[in-house]
Amino acid sequence: MTQLLIEPARRTGCEDLHALAEVLRGAAQRQRSPIDDVLDAGLVNEENYLRELAGALHLEWLASIPIAEVPLPLREACGPRIALRHRLLPVAIEGEGDHRRLKLATFDPFNLIARQAAAQELVLPIDWCMASRKRLHEALRRLYGVGADTFEQILEGRDFDYDHIEGGEDQANIIDQDDDEEASVVKFVNQIIREALDQRATDIHVEPLSTNLRIRYRIDGRLLEIAVPENIKALQSSVIARLKIMAHLDIAERRVPQDGRINLQFEGQTIDVRVATVPTVEGESVSLRLLNQERFNLDKLRMEPYVRRKIEELLHLPNGIILITGPTGSGKSTSLYSFLSEVNHPEQRIVTVEDPVENKLTGVMQIAVKSEIGLTFATALRSILRADPNIVMIGEIRDLETAEIAIRASLTGHLVFSTLHTNDALGGISRLIDMGVEPFLVSAAVRAFLAQRLVRRLCPHCKSPRTVTDDDRRELGMPMNIVGQAYTPGGCDQCRATGFSGRLAIYEMVLLTPAMQDLIAHSAHANDVRTQAVRDGYIPMRGYGWHKVMQGETTIEEVVSVTSSDIGGAD
Repeated sequence: MTQLLIEPARRTGCEDLHALAEVLRGAAQRQRSPIDDVLDAGLVNEENYLRELAGALHLEWLASIPIAEVPLPLREACGPRIALRHRLLPVAIEGEGDHRRLKLATFDPFNLIARQAAAQELVLPIDWCMASRKRLHEALRRLYGVGADTFEQILEGRDFDYDHIEGGEDQANIIDQDDDEEASVVKFVNQIIREALDQRATDIHVEPLSTNLRIRYRIDGRLLEIAVPENIKALQSSVIARLKIMAHLDIAERRVPQDGRINLQFEGQTIDVRVATVPTVEGESVSLRLLNQERFNLDKLRMEPYVRRKIEELLHLPNGIILITGPTGSGKSTSLYSFLSEVNHPEQRIVTVEDPVENKLTGVMQIAVKSEIGLTFATALRSILRADPNIVMIGEIRDLETAEIAIRASLTGHLVFSTLHTNDALGGISRLIDMGVEPFLVSAAVRAFLAQRLVRRLCPHCKSPRTVTDDDRRELGMPMNIVGQAYTPGGCDQCRATGFSGRLAIYEMVLLTPAMQDLIAHSAHANDVRTQAVRDGYIPMRGYGWHKVMQGETTIEEVVSVTSSDIGGAD
């Protein structure tokens, strides 16, 4: 068998056949199928290698697995437990009547345990074929739904009427009934969270509907509904109760919203999960925000050089306020933590007031707001200004009292970072004045406004070039002197056929130069303020985005979708 597995590697250009032979010997000594070990070793191209192996074994190769609406008989022919446990995918039922046969796909034809289980447990005769491991795993998720094998185990032996599942009143918690069932529910919930982490999701939403329990992941800023086992509504109360137990919430209280936290360990990383429950007419909805305890620095923000230089200059100022603006979910917290990490030195005392503390930074004194006991932004700030800080970070300026204390801190020699909810950088000026801050205080205390949005990053494996004509540039307001190559999204296994992988921030910055300060102090018209900002080097966010488009990092459509149409491009 060793020679049979080495020959496809040789034909596909494997550069280290000796290392491959060592992997095969190790698998033989452990008496296990070697395919997983070969693919995990990264010595071969998975697609090409398995295709060559299928040809050597005279098995049909599935270059694609088009599973959209899978008929119920196909799922019944191979249940989720055997399919997911042994990674076998039912592809089609061929033939009629007594001559029907089940086409079953595998990526590991040498897994004898899987072949024997299929032969013993499945009713129909089997025709074997092969597909890539990555494609097969994705198809299994779409066909059965996340955690389907555990779900089937939970429901075994339970007398549920699947055709008449009632919404509204919660059923008794399965978690409290049986130890075996409790373990199964725990495993099922863990599978939901693990799948979200594997797919780089930032949020999980568990939403009760009238006849179903919908689970959605937010990936790269977009909500995607994931496949779940049929009749999952029967376990709605169990799943929600398990999540509330993990977050140390009151499972008996279903009438009011609750907030909690879960600390997870995943592949050596600490994941902080913020949990929020909301009562709805169909039951409690649970939202989970997944926060990696990652290392923050300016390099990860991948700013354009001219913005990076200005930020570094601002971070070395002895005092003043630097405000980051943007809507919820625009990456403001990530930027703030990156700024703090940049100035986090032993000679600097940094104190933050946050609601809540999303990431813990070593060497930074972080305070979590607790309004129920009177610990608000304003009360916390009054105390920390007496605690000898050099740098203060305020999670958000929400009211006049907080704004006035922040201004007082900046005018007495502190560098202050904070956020505002505005549509653009220039809007931060009017937002502070609308709160009741005097214009002369805005001009005296604030050093810069930085607005940002997140756009999806093109997948580097499948993006394709597109032509941008002069007419396109004029219509979009894209400057003629921006050079580079624009791209459009494709779709491949690496990006789950979306064409995008990850996100990046686009920015606009307004510096309060002496000329700007004079205009603000004298309550100048907004158009005059904007004109002066442009003279001082202000580049609108859409202009910043065009640079990212022509660098091949995102698309024209992404930039247009998050920026205002009345903002011109950069020169």
